[in-house]
Amino acid sequence: MTKGDIRRRRRLVLRVLLCSFFLLMGVSIKFALGALREPPRPAEIREPHLRVEVARIQPEDVQVEIAGYGEARALDVVTISPKVAGEIIDVHARLEVGEVVAEGDLLFRIDSRDYEAARAQAQAQVDRITSMLTLLRQQFEIDRERLETYRRTRDIALEEFERDKRLYEEEDVGSQSIVNLSEINYRKALDAFEQVDQAITLYPLRIREAEHGLEAATAALELAQLSFERTEVRAPFTGRVKQVQLKVGQNVAPGAPVLTLANDTVLEISVPLDSRDARSWLMFQDPAPASGDTANWFGALEPVSCRIRWTEDPDDHVWTGVLDRVERFDPMTRTVSVAVRVAADTRRAEGDGLPLVEGMFCEVAIPGNTLRQVYRLPRWAVTFSGHAYVAENGLLRRRDVVVARNQGEEALVSEGLRPGELVIVTRLLNPIPGMRLEYEAPDGETPPRETEAAS
Repeated sequence: MTKGDIRRRRRLVLRVLLCSFFLLMGVSIKFALGALREPPRPAEIREPHLRVEVARIQPEDVQVEIAGYGEARALDVVTISPKVAGEIIDVHARLEVGEVVAEGDLLFRIDSRDYEAARAQAQAQVDRITSMLTLLRQQFEIDRERLETYRRTRDIALEEFERDKRLYEEEDVGSQSIVNLSEINYRKALDAFEQVDQAITLYPLRIREAEHGLEAATAALELAQLSFERTEVRAPFTGRVKQVQLKVGQNVAPGAPVLTLANDTVLEISVPLDSRDARSWLMFQDPAPASGDTANWFGALEPVSCRIRWTEDPDDHVWTGVLDRVERFDPMTRTVSVAVRVAADTRRAEGDGLPLVEGMFCEVAIPGNTLRQVYRLPRWAVTFSGHAYVAENGLLRRRDVVVARNQGEEALVSEGLRPGELVIVTRLLNPIPGMRLEYEAPDGETPPRETEAAS
């Protein structure tokens, strides 16, 4: 055996010894570490608990609030139009949109010269007919006095004619010419009497005709005076200018709208309500005894106080209005519109005194009838399928409930719950009846422990 073979054998033996050493070391370390490790403790599996908030409920009487929306509008809005034609010669100094004008202020003036001349002409006609009527009445009195004279003259002429005729025919005194002359005098006296008598008969007709003429002339004078007065247009009330289409030098025609005034010291809000809410909850006054009124319409509403909020700022400003009347029923939308009136002394909100003005879109809460002995719950505490959940002996229980009305963020429950129960007011996702609960009751009560619940 050569030296090279001996060296290779030695290296092989050395390698085997080293591998055996390291293998023994690894096995020793494994057993040493295994001796140091403790066996795992058995895990304690607890039944899951659901953390919730609860509220103890008691039945109570709750007044229903009917919510609706509407726009505030002025109670009186008047469109002013001139009643006579002409040129505008004067306009109120503050006749601008948004300005307030006082009652009786001159809004604008129309050139009145034509109407003043027409008034003077009508006055002259009245004076002329008045004078003529006075003369007729005086002449009537004079002619009635003259009639007696003409009657006496007629009678004397008749007596002379009869005497001359009798003397000539019976006693042959006088002549035919004297008789004829007496007859002619009689005929003249008779004609004069009949003319005056006929004139007196016609005087009442002439006087009545003149009186009618005077009435017509007086009416024409009043119309001319009215037209003259209408050249000045004054504010019918203290109001705000909403629209104006007027300037000096403008020619206007009768009936053409030139100005709109709004009397917004008193406002109204027309609030459409669902007809079912109106039927169920609006408070109507007791009907008055039968008085022959056969109008088929809603009765008078109770004038309850309503809360008004501006939708642009619903939290900071509140006004008060009074329910006034039912305005209309819309068969298309099945809504009943009611009018809520806001008086001048309640038009400013508390705090900074922001006024309720025309055009604000508002939410109106109208008090209605009272629900008796119902449970007030958060709206989310009742499911869409009509279930509520209660805590009973630390466990989740389901109740089938009847919701009398959903009002804002509240549900008013009339059936399905008992006084004193703890209702879960936490929003639940897939609740399972029988689950264990953790909660703090309002009166300090805590749910029973597991052992108590199990027993």
